Amino acid sequence: MLDTFIVGQVSEDINVDYDGKTIRELGGAVVYSGFVAGNLGHKVGVLPKSNNPMQIEELFAKAGNVKVFPAYSKTNTSIENRYHTADKEKRTSIALSRIEPYQVSDMPDVDTKIVHIAGLMHGDIPEDIIDYFYGKTKIAIDVQGILRHMTEKDVFFKDWDRKLDYLPKIDFLKTDAMEAEVLTGTSDREKAAKILADFGAKEIMITHNTEVLVYREGELVKKPLKPRNLSGRSGRGDTCFSTYITERLHQSMEEAALLAAATVSLKMEKPGPFCYDRQAVKDYIAEFYS
Repeated sequence: MLDTFIVGQVSEDINVDYDGKTIRELGGAVVYSGFVAGNLGHKVGVLPKSNNPMQIEELFAKAGNVKVFPAYSKTNTSIENRYHTADKEKRTSIALSRIEPYQVSDMPDVDTKIVHIAGLMHGDIPEDIIDYFYGKTKIAIDVQGILRHMTEKDVFFKDWDRKLDYLPKIDFLKTDAMEAEVLTGTSDREKAAKILADFGAKEIMITHNTEVLVYREGELVKKPLKPRNLSGRSGRGDTCFSTYITERLHQSMEEAALLAAATVSLKMEKPGPFCYDRQAVKDYIAEFYS
């Protein structure tokens, strides 16, 4: 049995830093989420949709404990990210191209403890994929793939018009601070988490550049992020969420949140997906969180 099965496409990213430096890399939530869960020792399956299956196999061969279930698309996703500040908190993104949407027929027969829905923009992974997995396993979703609408000229965030229908089906919900405000109307992250719980989500994570917050049934946990540099800022939320949900399979909210905060802090110090092991995270906790 898999610990987590991640549905989402790889993106051919063009990242332009505030100083004009351009880096081209393969990214996307499935990459950052799959690498960290696998390298921490969990059994991982990924379902990336692409027109280049060999590229996908070669990419995930560098990660531990990850099995690839490829799905074919005539087109790939490519996103250009322009960062406007040194801390990479302000960016402009546009979609240069995108995949054909996932369909239920793309889903393999897998036995997994969690299905992690990790789309990059609205329309990538339709809501009927949630319906397909509901009742079969725990469902985790990053609402970026629901709220973020992207074109070749613009990006904007729009509330989930069926959130009251679908949030009760979600076991783990991830938003960042801005997305939480879109869903709830408040910039207060603690209040937003409670509102999302009232909407029906069972366990909520809200990420911010200073901390990670998790909430479930009245229990609130916050852990600071402590990276020594931000050279690996891309993939922060994906790394944090994937770490948390897989650790929650056998740890408390407090323990999982601490490991997630330390893991993503370490990851942000180096570009690319998380390529350390569990002992490196334990050492990081001992040095910076004790």
